[in-house]
Amino acid sequence: MSRINNLLLLAAFGPTLAWAIDLQPNDIVAPPPDKNYLTLSYINTENSTQYRNGSARPGSPVIDTQSANLRGTRTFTMGSLPAVSYLQLPYGTVKPGGSLANMPSDTEIGDLSFVTAIWPYANKNTRTYLGIAGYLIAPTGNYSSQKTFNFSENRFRTDLQIGFQAPITSNVDGMIAVDTMWFGGNSQCAAACALPTNGSLTQKPLTTTQLGPIYRINPIFTVGASYFYVAGGETAINNRYQNNVVNTQRFLLSGQAHTPIGRLSLQYGRDMEIKNGFVQTRLLAVRLAKEF
Repeated sequence: MSRINNLLLLAAFGPTLAWAIDLQPNDIVAPPPDKNYLTLSYINTENSTQYRNGSARPGSPVIDTQSANLRGTRTFTMGSLPAVSYLQLPYGTVKPGGSLANMPSDTEIGDLSFVTAIWPYANKNTRTYLGIAGYLIAPTGNYSSQKTFNFSENRFRTDLQIGFQAPITSNVDGMIAVDTMWFGGNSQCAAACALPTNGSLTQKPLTTTQLGPIYRINPIFTVGASYFYVAGGETAINNRYQNNVVNTQRFLLSGQAHTPIGRLSLQYGRDMEIKNGFVQTRLLAVRLAKEF
């Protein structure tokens, strides 16, 4: 595999499943203070055909990723503003197949995420919310420079997200969120950069816009649909840019149920259009959040 092809693995297929910060229905709604939640989730993605500047390349690659995530959440007030923080640790497997089957898979504990969000404006009576969230993802997982695929990324990532939600009708809200992710450098990029020894991998910021309706069927069931546009994220090896800008459109369907054992969430999505990288043919996420 050429250097450019290898970098497409990094530019458009992240071991954390999606570099966009996917929101669930009502994630932009400010939570009540002084609550604790534990969330267990399972996420599975499949990526296949590789694209280079909008054209499909030969071969039949398959990249399957499975992840189990444990998240602990605490809500509070920051001054007079609603706020929430959580820690999340994933454990998962990246398994290449098809024309990539000769490459080794990787099963590891992943990178730790720390998130804090505040709501400068939150009006429960009018169902109108404006939230801002900051994300820090630290390279706490194991990483091998001799593997093209690693579940951990061996670099810090930060993200700033702003989201707005307001009613459209009595039972339907509209949401829009924009986030930009910044990437630290990986000075131990060898196999994934098609280098015989370690080199330097850097990446430009990646911006994601997501928007869509949220329909509250009744007090138990809620559904939502989101459209995503992801742009930026060109990578460089040893300061040489690779002409692999991410330009992706995707969708995500969501459903939630408030059950006696907690809030159960199900999400399904896939790419609709992609310029560079391996097209995502499936994203499936199941989550259970329990107050304690």
